[in-house]
Amino acid sequence: METALVTGGLGRSGRWIVDRLAGDYDVVCVDYEQPGFEVPERPHVDFRAADLADRGAALDLLADVDPDAVVHWAAIPSPTRHPGGEVFETNVLTTYNVLVAAGRAGARTVWASSESAYGWAFAREKTLPEELPVTESHTTRPEDPYGTSKVAGEEVAKMVARRYDVPVTSIRPSWIQYPGEYACRDVAREGLEGGAGNFWSYVDVRDVASLVASALDSRVEGHHAVHAAAADNYLGRPTREAVEAFFGSVPDDCTVDGEQSALSTARAGELFGWTPAHSWREAADESVETPSLLAE
Repeated sequence: METALVTGGLGRSGRWIVDRLAGDYDVVCVDYEQPGFEVPERPHVDFRAADLADRGAALDLLADVDPDAVVHWAAIPSPTRHPGGEVFETNVLTTYNVLVAAGRAGARTVWASSESAYGWAFAREKTLPEELPVTESHTTRPEDPYGTSKVAGEEVAKMVARRYDVPVTSIRPSWIQYPGEYACRDVAREGLEGGAGNFWSYVDVRDVASLVASALDSRVEGHHAVHAAAADNYLGRPTREAVEAFFGSVPDDCTVDGEQSALSTARAGELFGWTPAHSWREAADESVETPSLLAE
């Protein structure tokens, strides 16, 4: 069985990825801390503790594990609750260290970029995209340290794919939601303002995990950036109508139909055969237990 190393595996979305991969791979879950030897581990799940911003620690860890696949999901996820410099430095350093180490190991790699690379989510003024739905070729122009760290990380990913001749996928997730806990629906009830920064897009964590698995299973070469988004918006009204109501107009290049998401997932479908399976209409009230990475 192949080995997959997942950074940030104890994080809120990372544990869903570990859970999805365990059994298909022997998964090494890496985070700042590990549960301790007294806690029984699940089959096919092992734990390591490391500060991945420490280049030596990251290189040593991946050299020791020698993984076939790497999922880099560790990051500071917000520019608003940490100092901006810390967000940028930590995210860029860890991405560089892990992706270079993965390249040296010859590992297929997937990592967490973000829709924030486009710059809308944390922009001082909300603006229209150049197209709807937005494709991965859209201009990236972040105004914040988080989105900028993701743009820098994608350049690292391209470099690693070229230098080490390994496949690297940069996944740009939309706002990640969890079964039975769809915060986006609370935003929707308050009107259009709160979600206009990403045009009311979202994605279920289970779809994120399935996209990670699909990208790792693929033998697509080189670097690719792909969106992870649900098929619809979370408003329950036509996307074009909502955009026009909030912004006063729509882009000249606007082909969204009905409640179609503002983020196109066509590229992920073409490359990996992936399509989102979950919608807020069912998932917002679902009762699904959060995965445990420990033996029961």
